[in-house]
Amino acid sequence: MSKLLNRSLLLRRWSATTILVSLLTLTLLSFSSSNASTGLSDDEAVEIAMEAYFYGFPMVLTDVTREISTNAETPDGMKMVGPINQFIHAQAFPDASFTDVVRANADTLYSTIFFDVTEEPLVFHVPDSDGRYYLLPFLDMWSDVFAVPGSRTTGNQEQVFALAAPQWQGTLPEGVDLIRSPTQMGWMIGRVQTNGKEDYSNVHQFQAGLTATPLSHWGKDYTPPKGTVDQNVPAKAPVMQMIEMSASQFFARFAELMKINAPHANDYPILHRMEQIGIEPGKSFDMSKVSPEIQKALERGVSLGLKKLQEDLANAGTVVNNWNMVLSPIGTYGTDYFRRALVAYGGLGANVVEDAIYPTAFNDSDGKPFSSDNKYILHFEKDEIPPVRAFWSLTMYNDDQFFTDNPIDRYAIGDRDALTLNDDGSLTLYIQRESPGKSKESNWLPAPKSGGFSMNMRLYWPKPEALDGTWKPPAVKRIK
Repeated sequence: MSKLLNRSLLLRRWSATTILVSLLTLTLLSFSSSNASTGLSDDEAVEIAMEAYFYGFPMVLTDVTREISTNAETPDGMKMVGPINQFIHAQAFPDASFTDVVRANADTLYSTIFFDVTEEPLVFHVPDSDGRYYLLPFLDMWSDVFAVPGSRTTGNQEQVFALAAPQWQGTLPEGVDLIRSPTQMGWMIGRVQTNGKEDYSNVHQFQAGLTATPLSHWGKDYTPPKGTVDQNVPAKAPVMQMIEMSASQFFARFAELMKINAPHANDYPILHRMEQIGIEPGKSFDMSKVSPEIQKALERGVSLGLKKLQEDLANAGTVVNNWNMVLSPIGTYGTDYFRRALVAYGGLGANVVEDAIYPTAFNDSDGKPFSSDNKYILHFEKDEIPPVRAFWSLTMYNDDQFFTDNPIDRYAIGDRDALTLNDDGSLTLYIQRESPGKSKESNWLPAPKSGGFSMNMRLYWPKPEALDGTWKPPAVKRIK
């Protein structure tokens, strides 16, 4: 009996121990599974994190830019800030004292607006431009251009259109066309041809006719409300804020933005990829709620992603005669998310190539960096002059990518200037620090007083040969 009792006790103890061990094993397996539930290797998780960073970079950068640009009570054309849904009109070209934006433009005056059509559509009125070239490119929060009312697409006549959110349902007044924004918020960066300082008043008149009115106030007296100023909004340049943004901050902000700004219809593959690391549209993201392995992957993905953007920016285009030609895809990108992020990092708000291209040169025909100690010529044979339907220019920048002081206050030169053609119809531009002589000053683009420099061509409404590679900009030649 005692042996049976002892055996029974042993069996009970064994069974209890077995159950305890089994429960502990299941717990450990469950814990292990929760960390590896995605089935991803470390490398795969980092790869997806990088893809997610590239995918979300333009939206977060656009939102940082929006936060700074709309942090104002009233529109200010000098600082280019103004409340949401209100136009901001630049009144003059930047000069050599302007250092807010690199590689500034001395061809067009800007008219911009950050929009939010969550509540109701905005009705835009555009006056007849009287033949003046202009474009009003609308970008969604992903930085894709989705509409470009203007000379190339809709003509120069007066027009009225309503900008509406994707889900908006309603009736528009007669004569008002509908444009749907893929996202509820976005940015319009309008450019109006400006033929020098003496043309400012004419452009201002056109700008005054550009209006944006909430649909509920269309046809009524409307005074835009004052905006609010948040002293906590960082004044630091948007790209610098992106560089300093942690993975936790980036993905949390990105997730909140996706709640109100829908992904594109062809984004499902990347959305499914991101779900594997805990990022889903419509849901907030908290870094502390994912496994330590995923946290590390996200941090690593942001670090590597930013480094790749910085390293690849210099090679974003095709080099032709030492001009860097950045062509498609640009302005609209499909699913090329890295390209979209790269363009946003290098210059948020890029146009589609059908509206403008910007060949850039840092080196002469021998591949040597430009120096203001030297003299150069840019010679266009008659059939090499930039082929455009609007206009073209060549702009000078110093080593810091800003305009530079010069004796004639000329920062750009182009076909709207009184250029002197050669007898055979060719054109020679003189690029140097000192005047090339009175007879050649009409074709002179002054170089900085010292140091190196670079130049941008701008071709507005380029002809097909400028886009398909038939036209090639000539190399800049050193003559001394």
